[in-house]
Amino acid sequence: MSEFFQRFARNRAAVLGIGILAVIIVVALAAPLLFGADPFKLQGKPMVPPLTGGFLFGTDMLGRDVAAGVAYGARTTLLIGVIATTVAVTLGLLVGGVCGFFGGKLDVLLMRVTELFQTIPSFLFAIVIVAILGPTITNVIVAIALVTWPPVARLTRGEFMSMCNREFVHACVCAGVQDWKIILRHILPNCAPAIIVTASLMVANAVLIESSLSFLGLSDPNVMTWGLMIGAGRVALRAAWWVCAIPGIAILLTALAINLAGDGLNDSLNPRLKNA
Repeated sequence: MSEFFQRFARNRAAVLGIGILAVIIVVALAAPLLFGADPFKLQGKPMVPPLTGGFLFGTDMLGRDVAAGVAYGARTTLLIGVIATTVAVTLGLLVGGVCGFFGGKLDVLLMRVTELFQTIPSFLFAIVIVAILGPTITNVIVAIALVTWPPVARLTRGEFMSMCNREFVHACVCAGVQDWKIILRHILPNCAPAIIVTASLMVANAVLIESSLSFLGLSDPNVMTWGLMIGAGRVALRAAWWVCAIPGIAILLTALAINLAGDGLNDSLNPRLKNA
């Protein structure tokens, strides 16, 4: 573990990403203390520029504090990204693990289903799902999870198939160890680094998909998100550029920070790079 932290600390880009993420998480958690309980509350005159009238990021067309919206949007966007990724990774692990360990006709069937999901453009598929189920936070999470699980399933399948050919797995089978014990105690821990790296990068993808859906109005209009702010502010882009620009910068920084941290995890956990 100490070797992991040492390798991660040597990656300056990854440390920068973790630092940016830490700031975003702190702001998100402190949003009620910093800006009150309602980010939709009218705070002042419409379209006040940043650093004017006591507003750090100015106000929007209705007089709502943009900084409050950014802080509360961070709570919503990060929460959706993490939960959707957790659901997608869990589903991908189940499908990929079963295919990679047991193989046979079940492997063929589940992989054909996985390929079917991958043939559909992910963002368009997410739009269709939310449009059918309704624009709520729960449905957005379901949509993101359904369009992002196939890569995890294929990765897990490949890792499990590779591990099943190792001597220690054959020894467990010969010793009569139950299948679920082999999977949980021996195979899954050895596959965890690759899956963790993939999951960390999937969070950034989930953030981008959620922001895009919110921008199109396919999310709960009563919950503040960065995409909702950009979508509402685009009508006054020339007169109040900050209403769209600041949430857009927040999305950019979040996705960039997650990708930098994910690259750092890959460099630290990938056994092929340990001697590099």
